[in-house]
Amino acid sequence: MNNDSNFEIRIVPSEQIAMDDQMIPVMSVEKQANDLQLDELNELSILPLRNMILLPGVILPVTVSRKKSIKLVRESFENEAIIGVCAQPDKDIEDPTYEQLYKKGTMGVIHRIIEMPDNSVTIILEGKKRFLMSMVLQEQPYLRTHVLPLNDIIPDNKKLKSKELQALFSSIKDISIIIVNNSGMIPSEAAFAIRNIDNPFFLVNYVIVNFSFEVSDKQRLLEIDNIIERAYQLLALLKKEREMLDIKIDIQKKAHEEMDRQQREYYLHQQMRTIQKELDEDDSVDVATLRERGKKKKWNEQTAKLFERELKKLQRENPQSPDYSTQLNYIETMLNLPWNEFTKDIFNLKKAKRQLDKDHYGMEKVKERILEHLAVLKLKGDMKSPIICLYGPPGVGKTSLGNSIAKALGRKYIRVSLGGLHDEAEIRGHRRTYIGALPGRIIQNILKAESANPVFVLDEIDKVSTDYKGDPASALLEVLDPEQNTTFHDNYLDADFDLSKVLFIATANNLNTIPRPLLDRMELIEVSGYTQEEKIEIAQNHLLKKEIDNHGLKPENLILEKPVIAQIIADYTRESGVRQLSREIARICRKIARKVAENIDYNVVVNIDELVEYLGVPRFSADQYAGNDYAGVVTGLAWTQVGGEILTIETSLSPSKQPKLNLTGNLGDVMKESAMLALEYVKSHADILKIEQKMFEKFSVHIHVPEGAIPKDGPSAGITMTTALASIFTKRKVRKNIAMTGEITLRGKVLPVGGIKEKILAAKRAGITDIILCAENQKDIKEIKPIYLKGIHFHYVTDISEVLNFALLKEKAGK
Repeated sequence: MNNDSNFEIRIVPSEQIAMDDQMIPVMSVEKQANDLQLDELNELSILPLRNMILLPGVILPVTVSRKKSIKLVRESFENEAIIGVCAQPDKDIEDPTYEQLYKKGTMGVIHRIIEMPDNSVTIILEGKKRFLMSMVLQEQPYLRTHVLPLNDIIPDNKKLKSKELQALFSSIKDISIIIVNNSGMIPSEAAFAIRNIDNPFFLVNYVIVNFSFEVSDKQRLLEIDNIIERAYQLLALLKKEREMLDIKIDIQKKAHEEMDRQQREYYLHQQMRTIQKELDEDDSVDVATLRERGKKKKWNEQTAKLFERELKKLQRENPQSPDYSTQLNYIETMLNLPWNEFTKDIFNLKKAKRQLDKDHYGMEKVKERILEHLAVLKLKGDMKSPIICLYGPPGVGKTSLGNSIAKALGRKYIRVSLGGLHDEAEIRGHRRTYIGALPGRIIQNILKAESANPVFVLDEIDKVSTDYKGDPASALLEVLDPEQNTTFHDNYLDADFDLSKVLFIATANNLNTIPRPLLDRMELIEVSGYTQEEKIEIAQNHLLKKEIDNHGLKPENLILEKPVIAQIIADYTRESGVRQLSREIARICRKIARKVAENIDYNVVVNIDELVEYLGVPRFSADQYAGNDYAGVVTGLAWTQVGGEILTIETSLSPSKQPKLNLTGNLGDVMKESAMLALEYVKSHADILKIEQKMFEKFSVHIHVPEGAIPKDGPSAGITMTTALASIFTKRKVRKNIAMTGEITLRGKVLPVGGIKEKILAAKRAGITDIILCAENQKDIKEIKPIYLKGIHFHYVTDISEVLNFALLKEKAGK
């Protein structure tokens, strides 16, 4: 028996253990003469045991390997001292404390110590009397506690001779012998020992100690004071053990019968193959092997019947027939698919967070959602995977995020590009009646992954198109619906395959092109563009290292400091993501690589003045605030696919006999409507704004938005246009360093708009200090980190009159 490993029973056939020149019995069969002496013990050194307990009267070999325990048994043996033996509930604890032990145990005396080759010792331990630990006296060098001896409640001889108790002890003995003879795990000598124990109390204690019950059950029996009650509880455990043993024997018998049937079928198939060879019809494919592979698959009964039917069809086919290879390919596809075969998820949330933070900077919402999903998997053990759709501008890391998620979860990674997909069969597969039929992309990639729970990235889902070959977006409905994809039906496979454990991650740039039913099945997470500060961090921690490695350089060959990277971002890129920034860093790396290869001296730390040499003339100029020297010129905020920008709205008045509104600057329909709304509002509130009505009758209005080659649309310039018109008609100056964004209604109500984060960053880059927003956009501000809001004051409005009262000064413009 070993207190540091699993429980193991040792039985001495002669019921004795040799010790020097005498023999020690396995059971103490006489009443102990020193019971009174044991009752007087109030302090004991405690030996913790795992996977076993000791009971009075039982002699037990115990292997001790803990250093503290070895010291205890050596000193106790030398001093002939009684020790206390207590079990620990948790066997994995290496050094249990007082609180981590059962409080009731058994006093024991060490008869012998045997040195083992692995530096452990085996002791021969005899149980004496039960006790209760009450208080810790010392913890080092080993545990020593105050104890209270416990007495067993034993009935008198008259009651012991009653038929009920005789039957009780006889039943314990009979069932114990049956379990020993049939279990195959307990030595047969144990039956001999049990048969020859006459004392009923020693019989009960012996069986409790030596049978493979749970330690918690053994401890429960040890804590029972009444011997008769202990015997009844033991009988209940023995009956349960025998029932389990009968079930195991029955299963083994059935398995043996199944084995005989399989062997018979195997010999028949071998005979069939021999006949086929004689008839020169050997198909070179071992159908029996295919059948054996099929039996190892974890598919359901319906799929198993389909496989068997298709396999028999293969057997009937002539190998020279064109249909034979088609049928064989189908069988191989079924066998290679991972039916209910999953990789094990890594439930280390801290490690997963480190992996996500290492691969991607920012993206807090996405990372938080993945960690939440992982936390639920850890607690629940199983759940339908969510369908996540990451949408945002190009180059922000939506696609590569899928690979990071796969690493964090410990799953396989698959990516399928759906851009330009227009054939429904690409998703659902072709029916086998077609020549060259194949499964759809979903099943094909599940085959490659060899796992039924990969991370599956559906890239560019917004670019799926439709033509006469069907609607792939409609076919994706079943794939991305958690209520339907448990039984995904591929036309080629013609069997239901469970996709519910697959973590689908779709990516898109524009949600407007995704059909509404498909959009409804996905959990939308916005991946917004990066701020300049975030781009600098990404460049230093990710892009620079990657490009240095890609170009065969070493870190000491090139150093880009933060001001230089900031200058590259401002002068050579205009994007929400970092794809162009990566290209510009790659350009620098190529030129550095040439210098290194030709042994030309250069500055390892690139400075701003050298950027023209490496990257050429700056291609972009930062947005500049136009100032407020002119009436009718107001700064607005716009969102584009490459991030936020400031938008200057210019207005002018010109005398005309037939006044009209002129709009220039490549404006879209929605923006033109905003201009008309703005003019109508100014006309209808001319008296409040102190504008003479005749001005509308004598002057034409011209509204222009610079950079006319770039298309512009959207309602967010509504309040900007209204402010510009009010300024030009009243000649009042506009407040300095102010920008605004918001939609306007005919009644003058200000409505919320999107892209607030990008617009604020654009305003900050241009030196704007005050921004006017709709009051409902205040919730968007709360989601932005305070560091990006520093130096900007927000003014929340609900009506255009509030905008005009704040934005327009009483001072008249001089120009």
